[in-house]
Amino acid sequence: MDTQATDQSANQAFVLHPGGSFTFEERSIPTLRSDRDILVRIAATGLCGSDVHYWQHGAIGRYVVDRPIILGHESSGIVVKCGSGVEGFVPGDRVALEPGATCNTCHHCRGGRYNLCQSVRFAATPPHDGTLATYYCAPVECCYKLPPQVSLRDATLIEPLGVAVHGCLRAGPMEQRSVAIFGAGPVGLLCCAVAAAFGASTVISVDVVPSRLDSARRYGATHTYQMSAESADTNAADLLAGAGLQSGVDIVLDASGAEPCVNCGILALAHGGTFVQVGLGKSNLSIPVGQICDKEIAFKGSFRYGPGDFQLAIGLLKSRRISLEGLITHEFAFSEAEDAFKNVAARRGIKSVIYGPGFDDGALKAYPAHL
Repeated sequence: MDTQATDQSANQAFVLHPGGSFTFEERSIPTLRSDRDILVRIAATGLCGSDVHYWQHGAIGRYVVDRPIILGHESSGIVVKCGSGVEGFVPGDRVALEPGATCNTCHHCRGGRYNLCQSVRFAATPPHDGTLATYYCAPVECCYKLPPQVSLRDATLIEPLGVAVHGCLRAGPMEQRSVAIFGAGPVGLLCCAVAAAFGASTVISVDVVPSRLDSARRYGATHTYQMSAESADTNAADLLAGAGLQSGVDIVLDASGAEPCVNCGILALAHGGTFVQVGLGKSNLSIPVGQICDKEIAFKGSFRYGPGDFQLAIGLLKSRRISLEGLITHEFAFSEAEDAFKNVAARRGIKSVIYGPGFDDGALKAYPAHL
């Protein structure tokens, strides 16, 4: 399909309103904020749990949908226009977008932890619009060229892969270590893939859904464990027995945010082990603090991604150490965006993608990587 054949004079947007209703609207085309900005025509956007949460609940913590907002932040696209200060990009380049533009001047940014910047403009986090539109404007440092073998469709997974990379790096060296990953959704499965790529000798995927555990072995899991309704102690003992780990697991990453999983993970950790909280559930959990102290566990938070995480994620794809094949299970035209939200809310499949306006042709469901 000729990507120049569609109307590029309009900016169609899929808009969430307070109360949970959606509308399709025409917005003005974003203007470059500075000479280092890039205007990108959005080709595809993956739906995240946070998008669905804003739709169903109207808020995440202190971020409240109190006026119309465009959701979406896991996106790929094609460069349309570059500011005069942009180097290394030209119109027509295929890119993945990092959705958080930071200030680059605070002590967090200058200290190499820009994911903690308090002035970040993060796509689809109120009051900032996201990427479910024809166009999105991003600073050059948030745009990443795609390797030839990564399609625009699969490039929507680079953002959650960046989350997985960051969480695994927070855990420390994984070479020849055992890793248990709770939650076999997109981020959990990508954590499995990253842990395997980082050299973990044992990778255990834990979930309650058998079909998701079946998928986990395709993404690096050496073992799987289906959580039961038994106590956290029983689940932890059964998990370790199934993997042959008498002394406990070296590293736990929780991508579920579920209290039973967090408790099981802490109990399954070896003395001196590391626990990384990657996924969010309830803001307040009851956890066995005594075990954290007794085992001298390193309990760490993990927030989005930081310097180098997107580059490393793309490098793992370019070197083919990680494959994204099969993670995207549902695809929707832009006109079907609300159906995509309903699909994710119903927990169907693994990952749902919405194609951008003008990319609705069925041929783009396997978008040729050479364009």
